[in-house]
Amino acid sequence: MTNESKIYWGVGVLSVGILLGAFLMPGDRPNQADLPWHIEHPTADSVSVFGLTLGISTPAEAEQRFKEPAVPSLFKSPQGVFAAEVFFEQINLAGLRSRVVLTVDLAENELQGMFERGLRMAGTGSGKKITLAADDVARLMNAPISSLTYLPGVQIDGALFIKRFGKPAQIIKETKSGATHWLYPQNGLDITLSSTEKPLLQYVSPAEFSKLVKPLLANGEIVIQ
Repeated sequence: MTNESKIYWGVGVLSVGILLGAFLMPGDRPNQADLPWHIEHPTADSVSVFGLTLGISTPAEAEQRFKEPAVPSLFKSPQGVFAAEVFFEQINLAGLRSRVVLTVDLAENELQGMFERGLRMAGTGSGKKITLAADDVARLMNAPISSLTYLPGVQIDGALFIKRFGKPAQIIKETKSGATHWLYPQNGLDITLSSTEKPLLQYVSPAEFSKLVKPLLANGEIVIQ
């Protein structure tokens, strides 16, 4: 995730109440597909959240689902690693203003070509951000989504996550920041909790979960196994 992916918004009391009620109370309100704990498994190795199936659905489909324009970008880290991401800066899910970031599954040589054809380049705190050419935007918008990160606009207590997701299979604490990662491998879910920032929920296919965990272990310690 880039630094830009860690920007959050505050919301009004009404929106907070809607989300907390959705976490605490069962029922048909609001739309279950708009809730981050509503996870489906079309197959044993796949995850569907917010009506999008990782590895199959595309950012173009997400744009239709969220009814908001997507902002596609390509990033290059100082180490030369590319990441194609699609941002939904402000969407409404379950009455709550939130943010969603999609990572797109494209081959390294494709990303390199997009970088070389880029229209503009800007420096960020974590590397370079490239404005893509129109044809490359279209390619990115129709590629499969590899991960989905949900950033709610309110602070959520860990007890609510336990109520809806159950106890995590493992907890890893980042050595540098002190943030904790609650891991649910069966759902391909990593919930990042911090005392200073709002929670971050990242979803990947269960088959890809080990790739998510590996860098966490390299930069943290296991609190609960």
